[in-house]
Amino acid sequence: MSQKNETLSLFLAVVITIGLIFGGLWFFMERWAQLSGTVTKPSETGNTANSIKQSPSKCDVPNLPEGTFNYGGSTTWAPIRKEADSVLKNLCSQFILRYTQPPSGEPGSGTGIRMLIDNQLAFSQSSRSVKAEENTEAKQKGFSLKEIPVAIDGIAIAVNQSLNIPGLTVAQLKNIYTGKITNWQEVGGPNLPITVYSRSKEAGGTAEFFVENVLNKENFGANVSYIGTTTEAVRKVAASPGGIYYASAPEVVPQCTIRSLPLGRTSSQFVPPYQEPFIPLSECPKKRNQLNSQAFRSGDYAITRNLFVIVKQNGQTDQQAGEAYANWLLTPQGQELIEKAGFVRLK
Repeated sequence: MSQKNETLSLFLAVVITIGLIFGGLWFFMERWAQLSGTVTKPSETGNTANSIKQSPSKCDVPNLPEGTFNYGGSTTWAPIRKEADSVLKNLCSQFILRYTQPPSGEPGSGTGIRMLIDNQLAFSQSSRSVKAEENTEAKQKGFSLKEIPVAIDGIAIAVNQSLNIPGLTVAQLKNIYTGKITNWQEVGGPNLPITVYSRSKEAGGTAEFFVENVLNKENFGANVSYIGTTTEAVRKVAASPGGIYYASAPEVVPQCTIRSLPLGRTSSQFVPPYQEPFIPLSECPKKRNQLNSQAFRSGDYAITRNLFVIVKQNGQTDQQAGEAYANWLLTPQGQELIEKAGFVRLK
């Protein structure tokens, strides 16, 4: 009996020892697998799945169609394309925007509308209103053009930083660009010839807007030198003591190498395109002048305009895409991004 008990005890000891050995091996193997990353904890897998299921869709833009849509147009819109369109792309990956250059010529509001009429774009971006003849041509092709304003912009006047002049009236500006005034002395400045720069009227909406609304449809004077881009014009004005140029305010006001002039409807009502006090250029780029948004919005600044999304009214997905895009830009998020891009919010 005693021998049987000893045999049973020995057997149990062996079984327990083997169990402990295999249990220890299993523990260390499992631990090693977790440390080496070859096994995922079940609880982590479950939490990941739950978080994916519970994460709501970020794209809540009403009536936004799926697909790829060509768009383009105004170069003034470039900061908005950079700041706002990239956000929309991340929010709504099913709505793919493809910026499309014109097949010939320079990009601009006019070429964008031309491409829209020719069915090369789903919608376009413009810094001027649609012309009557453009809408007539569109109607001949079976649709009309609708402009949806989404932002406010101002036209700022750039001069050399050394030029000592309090400002210009709109009438004086017109006379400079039509060749009737050729020396700064004629408008209260030094005895210095005026070197006049502009983009060509065919180049984009800003020049077209300037001719329509500042020159009252008169032609540029023979004294005007034409340049290709605002970047080139800013360099020329910075190097020319008598230089002058006009452009979208966000392209001029924050610059460090030139200064922007106050404008007025009369000489007693000059309003700066920048927030006062003026930040000396010697403090730039650590500090930069900011847009006078309040004066742009109120209309106290003499030359302002809207920026538009131009939509085809054809009852198809192109119209749906353009309207949804414009409506998103008019949301609080869209307006904040427009402000971040350097323009004045409409709402």
